[in-house]
Amino acid sequence: MTDNKMQIDGGPAAAAEQLKGENGEIDESLYSRQLYVLGHEAMKRMSSSNVLIVGLRGLGVEIAKNVALAGVKSLTLYDPRPATIADLSSQFFLHPSDVGLPRAKATAPRVSELNPYVPVTVHPSDNLSSDLSQLGQYQVVVLTDTPLKDQLAISDYCHQHGIFVVITDTFGLFGTVFTDFGKNFTCGDPNGENPSSGIVAGIDSEGLVSALDETRHGLEDGDFVTFSEIEGMEGLNDTAPKKITVKGPYTFSIGDVSGLGQYKRGGLYTQVKMPKIIDFEPLRTQLKKPELMMSDFAKFDRPQQLHLGFQALHAFAEEHEAELPRPHNATDAAEVLKIAQALASEGEEKVDLDEKVITELSYQARGDLSPMAAFFGGLAAQEVLKSVSGKFHPIKQWLYFDSLESLPATIKRSEELCKPLGTRYDGQLAVFGKDFQDKIANMKQFLVGAGAIGCEMLKNWAMIGLGTGPEGSITITDMDQIERSNLNRQFLFRPNDVGQLKSECATKAVQAMNPELKGKIVSLKDRVGPDTEHVFDEEFWGRLDAVTNALDNVDARTYVDRRCVFFRKPLLDSGTLGTKANSQVVLPMITESYSSSQDPPEQSFPMCTLRSFPNRIEHTIAWAKDLFHTYFVGPPEVVNLYLTQPNYLGTALKQSGNEKQTLETLRDFLVTEKPLTFDDCIVWARDQFEKQYNNAIQQLLYNFPKESKTSSGQPFWSGPKRAPDPLKFDPSNFTHFAFVEAAARLHAFNYSINPKEASKEQFLKVLDNMIIPDFKPDPGVKIQADDKEPDPNASQPAGDNDELQRIADTLPPPKSLAGFKLEPVEFEKDDDTNFHIDFITAASNLRAENYKIATADRHKTKFIAGKIIPAIATTTALVTGLVVLELFKLIDGKTDIEQYKNGFVNLALPFFGFSEPIASPKGKYIGRNGEITIDKLWDRFEVTNVTLQEFLDDFDRKGLNITMVSSGVSLLYASFYPPSKLRDRLPLKLSALVETISKKKIPDHQKNVIFEITAEDQSEEDVEVPYVMLKLRE
Repeated sequence: MTDNKMQIDGGPAAAAEQLKGENGEIDESLYSRQLYVLGHEAMKRMSSSNVLIVGLRGLGVEIAKNVALAGVKSLTLYDPRPATIADLSSQFFLHPSDVGLPRAKATAPRVSELNPYVPVTVHPSDNLSSDLSQLGQYQVVVLTDTPLKDQLAISDYCHQHGIFVVITDTFGLFGTVFTDFGKNFTCGDPNGENPSSGIVAGIDSEGLVSALDETRHGLEDGDFVTFSEIEGMEGLNDTAPKKITVKGPYTFSIGDVSGLGQYKRGGLYTQVKMPKIIDFEPLRTQLKKPELMMSDFAKFDRPQQLHLGFQALHAFAEEHEAELPRPHNATDAAEVLKIAQALASEGEEKVDLDEKVITELSYQARGDLSPMAAFFGGLAAQEVLKSVSGKFHPIKQWLYFDSLESLPATIKRSEELCKPLGTRYDGQLAVFGKDFQDKIANMKQFLVGAGAIGCEMLKNWAMIGLGTGPEGSITITDMDQIERSNLNRQFLFRPNDVGQLKSECATKAVQAMNPELKGKIVSLKDRVGPDTEHVFDEEFWGRLDAVTNALDNVDARTYVDRRCVFFRKPLLDSGTLGTKANSQVVLPMITESYSSSQDPPEQSFPMCTLRSFPNRIEHTIAWAKDLFHTYFVGPPEVVNLYLTQPNYLGTALKQSGNEKQTLETLRDFLVTEKPLTFDDCIVWARDQFEKQYNNAIQQLLYNFPKESKTSSGQPFWSGPKRAPDPLKFDPSNFTHFAFVEAAARLHAFNYSINPKEASKEQFLKVLDNMIIPDFKPDPGVKIQADDKEPDPNASQPAGDNDELQRIADTLPPPKSLAGFKLEPVEFEKDDDTNFHIDFITAASNLRAENYKIATADRHKTKFIAGKIIPAIATTTALVTGLVVLELFKLIDGKTDIEQYKNGFVNLALPFFGFSEPIASPKGKYIGRNGEITIDKLWDRFEVTNVTLQEFLDDFDRKGLNITMVSSGVSLLYASFYPPSKLRDRLPLKLSALVETISKKKIPDHQKNVIFEITAEDQSEEDVEVPYVMLKLRE
């Protein structure tokens, strides 16, 4: 192994040079979401790596795009062959005017626009294989669209010289990726999950460790842990990691603990990620005895067959002047099958070839599909990043994948229909044929969201020609504007787009990729929700063929899903979380919907833990975020209500139930603590430090001294309760000063006071002149000791009226402050100049110091406080490929649920799981003519605007005796109503009935009203029946 290859840790100066911002650190504003996936160390290793990508058709450019966005030291492209019109089937950075130019030369300038920190060049050579020593300058070589004999020569050289190799190809709906990272490859983090940690409840003499009650340890056999803060078995603290054996969800064994003493109490365990050493074999060896990963467990025998089939394609091309088999040509397919059969007979292990699969592989060999390039481009790019970073487990060593289910069943394919026509869609025609291309072009699609998934989706749609036909159209909506952190994975956007609307910029970008989309895309900036149902009305939904979600929050995805169920439109949904992704198909009358299953609720912490007994950094961050709201958001809002709402003290305040607290806030912010200068804000901030990190802790220790015991005689400060210590303010301590600076600036923002570039000297001068009074604990203060106990402060008297009146009398009348208002802070995590995250980081870390909890840097604090969803371009590209493969099936009109696939992927492991969608739930009732089956999700009864009597009679004829009818909160009919009440209601038309009972007019734009009914069937049993839709107007 040569010295300059695998030594990618380098010196600190060399390591991160390429990804640095102006301050010499990795540019977190650009790489923010990706850093939460990979971490700083992996990013630094990537930033000293030079990557070569060979072959610049659709697959090659997809890998180049993902690697450039991720950030490496340099990216070099190689493909001297001239671009053809067929390349435009999936090569999104080529334009029709580039046909005839060398592919790499035409592509490089557009790839270089993606990331200012990654220089992109063209490798200067006409033949890579003629001088392999030229590969010595690269840490990774990626081969696409490369003949097998060249693959072998290059991979042999790379294996011998310690250069990582990734080889990947797609042929129509078939694809493969191969990796060779040499001998003794070190994978530093095989799964990418956060290390588990927890509180030790006990360790017995046999080495059995018990985790604290109700907290599963989350460890697996073979994991390693370290210990700290253990009393009694101090020999375990801060020693080398110990290998564990899991004994149960709350217990694990660390083996022999003899000679370490008797465990007394306390202690923390922390999982340690141990590196894994992996040996790779060269391509030449692996061709004969492949190590195959499974991508789809329903196709258990497919990888072995495709391994031979792909070799057969290469052999065919070698015999036919580098030409692959012609689309849907039976003669060529027979020859490929014959070669594959010969290869199968030579191998050590017997492989049964499915003639249909190999024939289809030959038929599609010249196929070039954008979603397959997206899937394998995301996969291969992630393997490149794994090789140079050591983060996540690589593919070992082959992965094959196909989506033959995407072939159309309703449309004929033939050699004539699949032949090239000299158009940008020739790569797609080779697979699907001309008639299916017309179907794709005439689809009417709705894309909700133009963020990371939205950008990748639009790119795929532009390449496949979706909506470009005379009947076709695409509607995009996204209310967001582009931010700098978006540029790292939302690849349609450039730095000069920051601040512009995502939907408009994305539209322009894809119209440049495929000019046939001009005039075919409607871009909107409306959020899809209950408040925009006049925009996305019945007429809008009625025009659509299908809907695709590209959203990052559950509420919005759920709402769109419910609208799709209501209007019976197919929905394709997908989401990502770091290296994890999923895709779901929702089919009217066939499958369940997105809302049919729910994610587990977000983790929340008991209030008592946050207020007084934190034991993890997540607790102190949650507390600090609440403090941010308590200081800079809540009080200014209350003050503004007092100043603007007439008689606020007499009405709204009395109803709120916390009069004293609100009056005290108004007094503090308008009278006693109202700042006039920025110096006053510094004084206020310093007082808050004292209040939170000294006085409150002293009070807590007064109520519960360190030596106190519980009623059962156990030490009070044990288990999850960590005894705190007060902090003494030190202006030279970075965190102490950061708290005061951030708090002062945010307080000044509330009052619109300009800090006028306040210097550190100004802060120190003000702080030096302050006299902080000594704190004396208050014997009357009560503190809740446990969440299971009632909060002693919950039922405190609100204060007598005289006391409340005294506070109210100190407040200036609103009229005297005409024109004055406070400016509440709106939390914004991605602006590094606004001091929001700085305040939360300092506030959290000071509290962590109180309780001796390991602090968190600004990056981690921002991740937790901002609830940031980690994201990386590779996962996003891959999942959109899966979604578009399902879209082909929708366009074909497939109704067999077994043909569809919901996908679950984790690129870190890597893991691929596919399952057919779950069928929608069915029910039944006994009608007049026997049993009737209903779809509980998709079915409904539709009625016109008849009278209530006609409505009841109509259902009686169906065999259903209606006992109740309601609409919204209005009960319109009940069988137990007295005859006098029914006499008035039965003759009314349903619309008039709704308006009469609800005392509200039905809006003009509303075309239907929903009724819920309860009914008995012919067995006189209550049955679950669908809702009823009253159609008011067509």
